[in-house]
Amino acid sequence: MASIDRISLLELLRKSGNEGDIDFLREAMQVLVQSLMEAEVAADIGAERYERNAERVNQRNGYRERRWDTRVGTLDLKIPKLRKGSYFPSLLEPRKRAEKALLSVVQEAYVHGVSTRKVDDLVEALGMKGISKSEVSRICKELDETVLAFKNRYLEGEYPYVWFDATFPKVREGGRVCGMALVVAIGIRETGEREVLGFDLGMSEDGAFWTAFLRQLVSRGLRGVKLAISDAHEGLRKSIAEVLAGASWQRCRVHFMRNILSQVPKSSQAMVSSIVRTIFAQPNQSAAKEQLRLVVQQLERKFPKAMDILEQAETDVLAYMAFPAEHWRQIHSTNPLERLNREIRRRSDVVGIFPNRESAIRLLGAILMEQQDEWMVSRRYFSLESMAKVTGKDANLLSAQSLLQK
Repeated sequence: MASIDRISLLELLRKSGNEGDIDFLREAMQVLVQSLMEAEVAADIGAERYERNAERVNQRNGYRERRWDTRVGTLDLKIPKLRKGSYFPSLLEPRKRAEKALLSVVQEAYVHGVSTRKVDDLVEALGMKGISKSEVSRICKELDETVLAFKNRYLEGEYPYVWFDATFPKVREGGRVCGMALVVAIGIRETGEREVLGFDLGMSEDGAFWTAFLRQLVSRGLRGVKLAISDAHEGLRKSIAEVLAGASWQRCRVHFMRNILSQVPKSSQAMVSSIVRTIFAQPNQSAAKEQLRLVVQQLERKFPKAMDILEQAETDVLAYMAFPAEHWRQIHSTNPLERLNREIRRRSDVVGIFPNRESAIRLLGAILMEQQDEWMVSRRYFSLESMAKVTGKDANLLSAQSLLQK
C-alpha cells in the first residue's frame, strides 16, 4: 500500500489512542478505500500518478465526488476519472442505490400501516427490524433529492433514436389501490451510447399525459430525434407527431405482428407469420414495400382484416429501413425498452403495492439510475462509424464529443 498517504496514516494512528474519537474507524476506512481505488486505477492504466511509463495506456483526468454509506458512516470518496473510457470502483455495489430505495419503500410501508407477511419476511431477511420513523424520513429525503435531480437533469447533445413505453405498478392513492402508468423514454446519443432520458408516473397512459411528458423532455434539452419507436398507442403516436415534429415514427414490429395474427385463425397463424416476415427479410425499404404489396395480394382474399392492418401500416412498420442496416435489429421494435421494463417489474413486484406515489417514484427512479450507471460503463450500443451515417457528422468529431461528454 505504498500509495497510502503516510501523513494521513500518522494522523489516524494518533487518533486511535483517543478512545473518545468515534470517527477513527470512518476516517481509516476512507483512507483505505481511497488508496484501493488509486491502486486499481494505476493497475488499469499501467502507471502511478505522475509516473512516466512506456506501458501507460491511459491518463487520469481529475476526480468525481461520491458519497458511500457504510456501517461505519458516510464516506466522501473521490473517484478517479480517466481521459479515455470510464472507471467504476469494483468495491462499490452498482445496485446499492436501488436496494436502498427498496428498503425505504418497505420501511415506509410499515410507517403507513400497510405491512403484509411478504413485507415482514423481506425486512427480516434484510435484518432491518426496529427502524425508526426519523431514520426512514432521513433515508427517503436523501434518495428523493438524488432521484429528482436525475429525473430533471438537462439532456446534452442530440438523440437520433428514442424509444417510448409504459408499465403499470400498483400504487395506493386516495384510500384505494390503482394501477398507475410509469412512462419511460430511453435514447441513443449521436455518439452511440444508450441513456435513460426520462420517466414519470401518472394516473393513466392517455394522450394528454404522453404529450406533457414529451414536452418536458424537450424543455430539458431533447433534440435531434430522427426516429421515435413505440407501440401503436394512439395518444402516444399523436403526441410524437405534435411534439417531435420532423421525426419519423416506427411502429413496434413485435406488437404489429401480434395485431395481424389476432385477425387470423390459430390454425393459419404460423403460415401467415412466415409469409409476412418475408417483407422484413428484404435488403432495403423499397424492396420491402414491394414485397408487402405482393403479400397483401396473396392473402387479402382469405384474411381481409389482417391484410388491411398490414396495408395501412406500410409506412410506419418499415420506417426503420430508412436508417443504417446495422441498426435495424435494435430499432425495429421496443424490445430494448421492454427488457428494461421487465427488470422494473421484477424489482417492483417485491414491494407489491407502493404505499404512495412518492415511494414509487423513489424506487423506480433508483432502478433507472442504476441502469444508466451500467450503460455508462458498458460498450457503445452503436459504433461511431454507423452513427456518422445517421447524423451526417464525421466519426472523428463524434469521438471527440464522446470524450467531452465523459
